[in-house]
Amino acid sequence: MSRERPRRGTLPPAQESIEKLEKVGKEGNYYGAQQMYKSITARYISAERYSEALDILQSGACLQLEHGQVTCGAELAVLFVETLVKGKVPYSEETLGHLRKIYEAFPRIAVPEHLEDDDDMQKLSEALWAAKIRVEGCSSFLKSAIRWSIDSGAGKNGSQELHDMLARYIYSESPEADMTKVSYHFARGNNPKLFFATLIDFMGKCYPGEDDLAIARAVLMYLSQGNLRDANYIMDEIKKKMDSEELDFSESELIQFIVYLLQTLERDALPLFRILRQNFKSSTDRDPAFNELLDEIAEKFYGVRRKNPLQGMFGDIFKEKPIQFLQSLKAY
Repeated sequence: MSRERPRRGTLPPAQESIEKLEKVGKEGNYYGAQQMYKSITARYISAERYSEALDILQSGACLQLEHGQVTCGAELAVLFVETLVKGKVPYSEETLGHLRKIYEAFPRIAVPEHLEDDDDMQKLSEALWAAKIRVEGCSSFLKSAIRWSIDSGAGKNGSQELHDMLARYIYSESPEADMTKVSYHFARGNNPKLFFATLIDFMGKCYPGEDDLAIARAVLMYLSQGNLRDANYIMDEIKKKMDSEELDFSESELIQFIVYLLQTLERDALPLFRILRQNFKSSTDRDPAFNELLDEIAEKFYGVRRKNPLQGMFGDIFKEKPIQFLQSLKAY
């Protein structure tokens, strides 16, 4: 028996709309499909049929992305998150799975390395532009998803897995990865092993003098979150790598500072922390962000109040609150 056609003005089941829209997309009319995805899901949202709207948007985002339509796919991916917000969908492993599926549909394309003539240069230029679009699209999607997760029960930093996804994509797909952004998100994730592997890969490609900065940044990022365990993990693995491959950072004052800092944070030693900062100031000044991170570390571990904007402009004026550092270390 044939199915009864829905009455005019009523919405069909989501799967029926998905099949119809997939047919339009697979015929190559990606722009037309995009407009239909947006208009049809708007009707489901107006009817407060959020679950079905989400199914349609996920299908559309994945379809567009799998066919290389990154701009259209990213737009539908962001609409998916906006619908989570409108529908007040709580954070859950099930919803994270849907977000992961969209993330995995974003293309991964290597930028050509061997250039021989003008045609190759043109291909490189096009590939770099395409990489920029991919990273911006995926970043917009995942940043909006992280914001949703913060408001939906995933903690003050949002979903750790979403942070790891974003760090991984920025690093793998950016022609010149911004390690500050990569480190920021890995430090809010839950995969220090992947962070370490990414650091080692970066150190094999970076300019001389950038490797110790990358190590210090990773450790300080973790410490600014109060995460002494993973900061020590990164440094321990670096030491193993140095021993096995005869790498030598002994002449890097910045790495010496990091080693001393990790030891200092194991104890209630605010005066020593301040002496370290003063003695190694020329090293930590190599990256303007390091002093901001050290201020956050002082607050996390020693209860030192952060500077307000005016105090930051005119000098080191700190106010301390009672220290409960020993209790906080028990988590490690």
